[in-house]
Amino acid sequence: MTESPPNTPPNSNSQHETIPTIPIEFVSEEEMALIEAAYTATRSSLSSSSSSSICSPTSRFQTRSRSIHSITLLSKRGLNGSSELDIEDSDYLKNPQKRIRVAQSFLHRFRRKRALSVTDITATEWCEKQMEFSLLFGKRKISKAMKAGKARHVKLEEEVVKKVKVHIESVEDRWALKFINFITCANQLLFEGITRELPLVGFVEGIWLVGVIDELRMPENGSDRNPILVDTKTRVRDTLPAEPQIRNGRLQLMCYKYLWDTLVANSFASGQFFDFFSLNRNYMLAKDIRERTASSGFPAKI
Repeated sequence: MTESPPNTPPNSNSQHETIPTIPIEFVSEEEMALIEAAYTATRSSLSSSSSSSICSPTSRFQTRSRSIHSITLLSKRGLNGSSELDIEDSDYLKNPQKRIRVAQSFLHRFRRKRALSVTDITATEWCEKQMEFSLLFGKRKISKAMKAGKARHVKLEEEVVKKVKVHIESVEDRWALKFINFITCANQLLFEGITRELPLVGFVEGIWLVGVIDELRMPENGSDRNPILVDTKTRVRDTLPAEPQIRNGRLQLMCYKYLWDTLVANSFASGQFFDFFSLNRNYMLAKDIRERTASSGFPAKI
């Protein structure tokens, strides 16, 4: 429906013009703030071109970024006037300077107060995902073949080493026992030319590394004084190992040699050792350990 102008007679021959119907839309306060922010951002971007020598491009970019971000937040509000924000923006308003969480390494999570073992390195080289699952969910169940392999290692050790049970009471006793076994095996290597199940612990590349060498022997040639490292591997099938298994075993021997050379060439970092493992320097070892140590010929107070 259209209406004629108020001063135009009804019978006028002038052509009536159609007046379009303009829709009416109510604007909320949030949308008005959005419009004002957009207008402010546009005006600042236009005026900044004339003052480029005063304001650096970096500062203008940061200003525009903040304005654009505020516009984005306002635009995500409901058109019905509600002040609820999207769930992705709720955490931003609580903490404008949101911190980015960096996932901790497995070394820091699982080996922070214990040394990294050579087995950790070789297991990671063999299968990273399998190593990850063993750390998160525990090691896999011991199979029949694994029990047979462990029994084989025990039998080989008993051929050259006589085991004695010792009662330990603390972590200091456990570490003391490892050092005593190392000294005993080192002396056996020097005097008998062979030893087995030799424990190693050293500070390598800023990390404490431990391992156990299956066998260490001296060469039959008297002029050669470099020890030979031997690692015993058991298999389920009566076949030669594949190339990946050979490479993994070679890596294990390389780690043992590097750790052995570090212990021989460098002095032991005793201060860092006590601090890293939180050991008491003045701790009195268990009576059983002191008696066994004295009976073996080492100086010890009983």
